[in-house]
Amino acid sequence: MKKLIILTLFTAIGINATAQNYIITKFGVSADSTKLNTKAIQSVIDKAYQKGGGTIVIPKGVYLSGALFFKPKTKLLLQEGAVLKGSDNIKDYPFIPSRMEGRSLKYFAALINATKVDGFSISGPGTIDGNGLKFWKTFWAHRDSLKKLGRESTNLEVSRPRLLFIWGCNNVNIKGVKLRNSGFWTTHLYQSNNVLIENCDIRSPFRPVKAPSTDGIDIDFCKKVTIRNCYISVNDDAICIKGGKGPDAQKLPENGIVEDILIENCTIGEAHATLTMGSECIHARNITMRNCKVENNCPILKMKMRGDTYQLYENITVENITGKCGAIIDLNPWKQFFDLGGSTAKPFGTIRNIKIANIKVEATKFGEMDGNPEDKVSGFLFKDLEVTTKTPFLKNRYQDVKIENVMVNGSPLVVKP
Repeated sequence: MKKLIILTLFTAIGINATAQNYIITKFGVSADSTKLNTKAIQSVIDKAYQKGGGTIVIPKGVYLSGALFFKPKTKLLLQEGAVLKGSDNIKDYPFIPSRMEGRSLKYFAALINATKVDGFSISGPGTIDGNGLKFWKTFWAHRDSLKKLGRESTNLEVSRPRLLFIWGCNNVNIKGVKLRNSGFWTTHLYQSNNVLIENCDIRSPFRPVKAPSTDGIDIDFCKKVTIRNCYISVNDDAICIKGGKGPDAQKLPENGIVEDILIENCTIGEAHATLTMGSECIHARNITMRNCKVENNCPILKMKMRGDTYQLYENITVENITGKCGAIIDLNPWKQFFDLGGSTAKPFGTIRNIKIANIKVEATKFGEMDGNPEDKVSGFLFKDLEVTTKTPFLKNRYQDVKIENVMVNGSPLVVKP
C-alpha cells in the first residue's frame, strides 16, 4: 500500500518512478537563478548516461545554463514552475559542427542539444527560456549599422544560439513544455524521424523588441513528424520545412527530403507565416496541415521559390482552417541572399498536387501565385473556401489551378493574371 501511494505521488508530480530519475538539485545544482549551472547540470546528464540512462528532472525554480548535451538514454523533464533559462553570453555555447540555414557548417550549440539520442524526450509542464533579449538587440543594432552603409546583414553574422537542436534522433517526443524567447530558431529538427511535438506552447515576441529569426519549428531533412495541439507565436515562420539550399544542394548527402509531416489541432498566433515551404528546401512531400486555427495577419501557406535551388513541393494539403490571417496563399520568388556560387546551373521549382480546402477565414488578401519564370505548377486545387477580405482576388499566372466553390465576400473568387 505504501509503495502504491509513493508511485501515485511521483506520477502526480511528473516523475516516472519505474525509471532512474536525477533531480538536479540533489546533485549540486544551485537554485540561485543568477548562478551559471552549465557544468553542474551537464555532470548530472553524464552521470545518468554512465549509469545506463535516466530522466534529468528540473524542479520548481529558475536555473541558468549554457549549452547542454544529452546522451543516449537520457531525457529531460521540467516540473511545474521549473524554468531552464539560457545564458545570454554566447561564450557559453560552444562553436561546433552543426547545421544552419540549409548548410552543414560550424555554428554555436543550442541550449538543449541531442545528437543520435534515440528515444529522446522533453516533457513539461515547465519552461525552457532562451533569454534572448540581448541577442535580439545586438542583431538589430548590427543590421541597422550595415543598412547605413548600404549593406545587407545575414542571419549568421550575429552569433545567437537556438533553443533546441535535435540531430539524427529517432522516436523523439516533446510534450507539454513551454518554449520561450529563443535567441535564434526555437526548435530545429535535423535528420530525425518519428518525432511527436504535442501540447507545447512556443512563443517569442514582436514587441517591444522583435525576436528575429525565432522560427517555431524547423523541420530539416526529416521524416514522420507530427505537431499536435500546440500554440505557436514567433517572430518568423511558425512551422518551416527545410532540407538544403544552393544549385547543387540536391546532390549533397547532408541534404534531403522532408516527408510525411502532420500538423493538426494547432493554433498559430502572430508570425511571419503559418506553414512555410523553404526557403532552404529541396524536396517536401506528403505534408498535411488540418483542423487548425489562425490568429494572425500572415499567410496560411507560404511557398518560397529560390532561383538558386532546385525545389520540389508535392502532395501538400491544407484543410479545415478557421480564424483571421494574411493571405491564403503566398507563392512568390525568394531572392534574399541569392547565390549560385559560380554555378552555371539554372535551378527552378516544381509544385504539384496541392490542395487547400475547407477554409473559413477573415484575410487581409486572398493571395498570389507568381513564382520565378521557370517554375512549374500543376494540380493546384482550391476547394470549399469562404473568405472575407478587402483584396478579394487571386493573382495567378499558372494554368493548372482549379477553383471549386470558393466564395470571397459572398461572391465567386476572381482570378487575375
